[in-house]
Amino acid sequence: MKNFFPRLLYFIVPALLVGSGFYIAKFQNGKNEDRLSKMGENLNTFSLLPPPNLNFAGETVPLEEEEVRERFDQELIRNVYYHSSTIMTMKRLGRWREPITRILKENKIPEDFIYLCVAESQLTNANSWRGARGFWQFIEETGKNFGLEINNQVDQRYDPIRSTHAACRYLKSAHSKFGNWTLVAASYNMGMNGVEMALTKQKMKSYYDLHLNRETSAYLFRILALKAVIENQGMYGFEVGEADMYPPLKFKIVKVKANITDLVQFALDNGTNYKMLKAFNPWLLKDELIVAKGKEYRIKIPQDQGEDFPELESDIPHDSAEAVQAGGSVTGENKGGKEEKN
Repeated sequence: MKNFFPRLLYFIVPALLVGSGFYIAKFQNGKNEDRLSKMGENLNTFSLLPPPNLNFAGETVPLEEEEVRERFDQELIRNVYYHSSTIMTMKRLGRWREPITRILKENKIPEDFIYLCVAESQLTNANSWRGARGFWQFIEETGKNFGLEINNQVDQRYDPIRSTHAACRYLKSAHSKFGNWTLVAASYNMGMNGVEMALTKQKMKSYYDLHLNRETSAYLFRILALKAVIENQGMYGFEVGEADMYPPLKFKIVKVKANITDLVQFALDNGTNYKMLKAFNPWLLKDELIVAKGKEYRIKIPQDQGEDFPELESDIPHDSAEAVQAGGSVTGENKGGKEEKN
């Protein structure tokens, strides 16, 4: 009898452990099923309709053509369900929509081209493996051709305002060639020469009728999808309100005509720090700035009560009017922001 209870424990303890394990597993499974059920209510996935009267820069998109509709669907679905990127882009638009569209208007370019900028970089100073940089993704040669300073200490592709002016010069040059904003947008990806050759070879007049490389075939539809989602966010399940948007940058401008040997000290002397100086002036590549004789740079200094306006074209000094004119009349060999693809 003395040995009975210890032996009994050998059976009772494992039985209790197994029984409790089944109970816990059942409880957890029930809990998971409940959670999954609730998630399912909020994660329904739908095929999506285009917004009514879809157009680019006032030019109607022929969605009645099945092949066109399918290409648009692919980009629309991709951008609607790529939530993190799309939401961050919406938030950044609070900061950048007004200054960029103001410059587009100044240059008589349709406001829809802000969505080309969004498609290129999501309104960030992005870097591509092809060497494209900044909001508008200029490659170095094209950036210089359209008036941007690019060297080992300054890269104005990283200046959203200057690069927007440069993009406008490209877009106006392309429009003078094609007379059609849809083809202008396609040329930003493929190059003017590439689009012109495709039109001639295929004997077509419309982007939607051209057989192009995969990226350019999708390019305008990516722009259209972003426009559709951002301008109809409620229709596609997004809620990014005014309070969620990033506010415009406020700053004062310090005009610099002499060398700055220490930008860290320059920042401190102007009531800010080096981190914020670089955040407001990402085009400054080094911790010093060498200024050539007769040249002027405009450095933004963060200031709570500062301005939030962009510099207009007439406010921006250039090395020479001839240099900008030469950039503005560049022929089809130049690619707006991208290298030509086969």
